[in-house]
Amino acid sequence: MAVKGIRPSGSGKAGGPGKPGETPKAAGNGPGAAKGLGAKPAPAPQQAPGVDKPAAKRPGTATKTPGNGKRRSQAIPEAVTNRMARRIAVAMGVPSLLGMASFVVSYLLVSRGILDIPPAITLVTSGGFFLLGLVGLSYGLFSASWESQPGSLLGLEQIGVNISRLKQSLKQPPAAN
Repeated sequence: MAVKGIRPSGSGKAGGPGKPGETPKAAGNGPGAAKGLGAKPAPAPQQAPGVDKPAAKRPGTATKTPGNGKRRSQAIPEAVTNRMARRIAVAMGVPSLLGMASFVVSYLLVSRGILDIPPAITLVTSGGFFLLGLVGLSYGLFSASWESQPGSLLGLEQIGVNISRLKQSLKQPPAAN
């Protein structure tokens, strides 16, 4: 039975076209097949005409907004972003690690016979730490100074200011440049 697009080899050698389970060679039995040269690789997919390639986005660079063609800068400066990330890592990371550690400590205490801890206590303890981690996420975000200069160590005075800024930004539409 002949398969469309595959030429019979006629050589009877193993690996020729038409053998079950073998992939046919695109170059056939021509002169290129002996040298290991096959068909050219498929060209890269072309982009539709009139479609611009997306620009690489880097922090702090201006981006073109669709529609009006005006440029806008990044909303949060890099220094503020780094400050928020540090606070979030500490305020969320420590309680989350304690939540995971509560499982390990509970297992060790019960398996060695030191204490008989009910599973519900372990669940409530770890759940409490994970919830504290979620609160730490919000705390880290709102306690960081959103100004160029850093705030205090705990940032408690910034929480009210930042929440009011967030509420104000939700009430007003973005300003057109």
